[in-house]
Amino acid sequence: MEPVFSLKNIEHRLGENFCLKVPRLDIDKNRIHVVSGSNGAGKSTFLKILALLFTPQQGSLFFSGQPLDSSAAQSLSWRRKMTLVEQSPYLFSGDVFTNIAFGLKIRRVPRAEQKVRISAVLSKVGLADFAQRPIKDLSGGEIQRVALARALVLNPEVLLLDEPMANIDHDSLSDFEQLLRELAKNGTTVIMSTHDPAQAERLGGNLIKIQNGSVEGASPVQKST
Repeated sequence: MEPVFSLKNIEHRLGENFCLKVPRLDIDKNRIHVVSGSNGAGKSTFLKILALLFTPQQGSLFFSGQPLDSSAAQSLSWRRKMTLVEQSPYLFSGDVFTNIAFGLKIRRVPRAEQKVRISAVLSKVGLADFAQRPIKDLSGGEIQRVALARALVLNPEVLLLDEPMANIDHDSLSDFEQLLRELAKNGTTVIMSTHDPAQAERLGGNLIKIQNGSVEGASPVQKST
């Protein structure tokens, strides 16, 4: 099976003191990939390269075998295949429905279909009765789940998550991880960053280690039974 992403001799500098380096990495489709590393290791930079928010200064990036150069990075058709949920997501003022509907409106999805898709995705993230809830009344964990719902409602091929567990309370962690497993099972490639490499084992995914800007390797980890 063709990897969803292939990175070859990638280098991307931020300022004078940091450079992300990925000599060679293939990322399989329809799996969970856990990007592990300490603060400042390069996890967010790595995800932004995959999301086409950063164009590497050196090397080659491929999506499903197709090269993604600077011109492709500007193409909406490519960008709409992947969605990044950042660690501190920005939500608009107003209610939950308005925030989740934003991307659907841009894509000119009919209002009736918006309602159906938003209702389904809110149930999926455990916020079934939150459509009319004001954003200002949400907790940190609820904001994270609304941001995830806003991404999922677009049916991306690749879901990129930057430290998604940071604001998830311990009691909700198991449900959240089960949701990620279901997404991968149903054909979504999930790539998430974390400080906790044990999450790769719990999720039955691949572990990608980044240390001081360098990708140390990518290896499958068997889920604990």
